[in-house]
Amino acid sequence: MALLAILVFIVTLAIGVPIFIAIGLTAVYGFVIDNQPLTAFAQKAIDELNAPMLLAIPFFVMAATYMEKGGIAAALVDMGSAWLAGVRGSLGLISVMSCVMFAAICGSSVATCLAMGTIMIPAMLRHRYPRPFAVGLIGAAGTLGILIPPSLPLILYGVIADQSVPRLFLAGVVPGLLVAFAFTIWVLVQARRLNLAGGEGIERSQFIRLNLRALPALSIPVIIGACIYGGLTTVTEAAAVAALAALVVSIGFYRTMRFADIVPATAVAMRSAAVIIIIVSTALVFGHWITKSGVPAAAARMIGDAGLTSWQFLLIINAIMFVLGMFLEVASILLITLPILLPMLAPLGIDPIHFAIILTINMELAMITPPVGLNLYVLTGISGTSIGEAIQGVLPFIVILVTMLMLITYVPVLSLWLPTLVYG
Repeated sequence: MALLAILVFIVTLAIGVPIFIAIGLTAVYGFVIDNQPLTAFAQKAIDELNAPMLLAIPFFVMAATYMEKGGIAAALVDMGSAWLAGVRGSLGLISVMSCVMFAAICGSSVATCLAMGTIMIPAMLRHRYPRPFAVGLIGAAGTLGILIPPSLPLILYGVIADQSVPRLFLAGVVPGLLVAFAFTIWVLVQARRLNLAGGEGIERSQFIRLNLRALPALSIPVIIGACIYGGLTTVTEAAAVAALAALVVSIGFYRTMRFADIVPATAVAMRSAAVIIIIVSTALVFGHWITKSGVPAAAARMIGDAGLTSWQFLLIINAIMFVLGMFLEVASILLITLPILLPMLAPLGIDPIHFAIILTINMELAMITPPVGLNLYVLTGISGTSIGEAIQGVLPFIVILVTMLMLITYVPVLSLWLPTLVYG
């Protein structure tokens, strides 16, 4: 019966049914074959949405929207330009550096890609960077928005897997910086090979002015970190503080948003958050049913009977996630696969915090792998680039991300060192 329900899910997806409806119909089918009333489905969905951690999602989406429209991205780019003035390939380096800083504020890959792409792609093209390279760099660096904390996928993972979100956030720091470092090395190699121009030097007074102007933007990740890791607030409360801080900085310091823009910007954020919440509500019910159906337990037994070691299991999971990432978006992959995968971790001795980072890097790949890589379509929309050029540009970064995925998969200390240091 469970396999038939999964077949229903695959068929509904194949004919183009929206993901939340496909998941919901599958869960409804599961409840029906178990002879449960459909009111139980509705009640379970409401119960699952009572998780306080889910409130962090709309607040972080609001923060990302305010920052995207509020001049914060431009301030971070200007600061990067001040530090890297005169360095060969400086615009590429600034792109990576700015994406890291913006990611530390917003928690969204698409928002990071959109905000930085709007500013940096035209700048790189003016300095004769190859268009595929410029687009591919922003698309790849934008994926850091879901690895460097705060991260919306890690919040979802924490809700579903019942794991500490602050620990998950800390686990993403070192891998995120390592991926950014790998991108930086590639930019330097390409800068030499393509003879890319260096930025112009700036005067000391201008250097100081640009850094001071970026301080309000840099205060936001500091505030978020102090609230969460200092024990001052919960993650949900810190998300609300982040949204308020982004709004104050955008209106009070950079003044690129007006009071009249607050309601339209909030409406955009709420629409984006509502999409996530609807998918989450149906997926959590689906996960509840599939856990009761015995599929995860049967899969765990199959893994045990096959005699797979943890490294073989992780290799297979990475391959499966890479394929799923070509066709599904991030939240859908997490919410569909986690109820099946989580019970398999303990018998294999895999730390669920480490596993979260493995999945998140796979989700980074999903953002830039065709045919459904969301960042590719965001970039083609804002830069006028063809999808072929965008795919050409991201291919080297896909190779880099796969390499980093293998490193982080089989060296767990890279993910676990910082949360263990802080929390024991």
